[in-house]
Amino acid sequence: MSDFYKPNRNPNWNYGGKNWRLSRSKIDLFLSCPRCFYIDNKLGTARPPGFPFNLNSAVDALLKNEFDVHRAAQTPHPLVAQYGLNLVPFQHPDIDTWRENFKGVAVTHAETEFTVSGAIDDVWVDLEGTLYVVDYKSTSKDGSIEALDQEWHIGYKRQMEVYQWLLRQSGFTVSNTGYFVYANADKDKEMFDNKLDFEVTLISYEGDDSWVEPTLLNIKRCLDDPRVPKQSDDCDYCRYREAAGKVLLKNKEERAQASDAVPEAKTLSAKNDRLF
Repeated sequence: MSDFYKPNRNPNWNYGGKNWRLSRSKIDLFLSCPRCFYIDNKLGTARPPGFPFNLNSAVDALLKNEFDVHRAAQTPHPLVAQYGLNLVPFQHPDIDTWRENFKGVAVTHAETEFTVSGAIDDVWVDLEGTLYVVDYKSTSKDGSIEALDQEWHIGYKRQMEVYQWLLRQSGFTVSNTGYFVYANADKDKEMFDNKLDFEVTLISYEGDDSWVEPTLLNIKRCLDDPRVPKQSDDCDYCRYREAAGKVLLKNKEERAQASDAVPEAKTLSAKNDRLF
């Protein structure tokens, strides 16, 4: 393996390593851009991380605490009752593991031998024992949020469907209907007054996890292929790498030409080359 293809992290965390897991977010990355997915999971260089959404995480944690009160009492949350649903938070000895990042609900997929996992926000259950996957979302937008009707919401929907698939693979009866608990912060108050007021809505979604199995097989084929996938036309990261690579290559060629013309510049050029 050339220096270019050596992973930038411990290879145990890359595909084939003992710690590698196919998470829900990695599946979404593959669907978004197979090239970025391959460079991350096979070659060990991930996309630059985004900024953490600490306020969103705080809302998630508080919602979990609130629903846990009703989990212990086995009573419906007032929001659920408001929408006329007879569902209570599901009690299970592994619920905390299911909700923990880097653990979550985990299953071994027989055909690929992948350990597929995803950390859920919550699970509700009806009187017949059927489970309903629940995901918490928070934002601050004008108007009430009553539907997931934007193009970028496809990621939310796929997330829900992966969770439904994971629970079904774990032996549970899972409804196609899932719920998004959406907290929308009000920006129209006259004063901040050290608090945010939220309108919380419940949005139902009919999931279809039939795409998960064929996607896992496609991921297996992708990772087993020694060739890097083609650049995705609509991937900003791929376009950036291509543009930056062209600029750096041109700069390197110009430095090489300058060092040929001025011999004493060769030492400086060699030092600069090591930066790239």
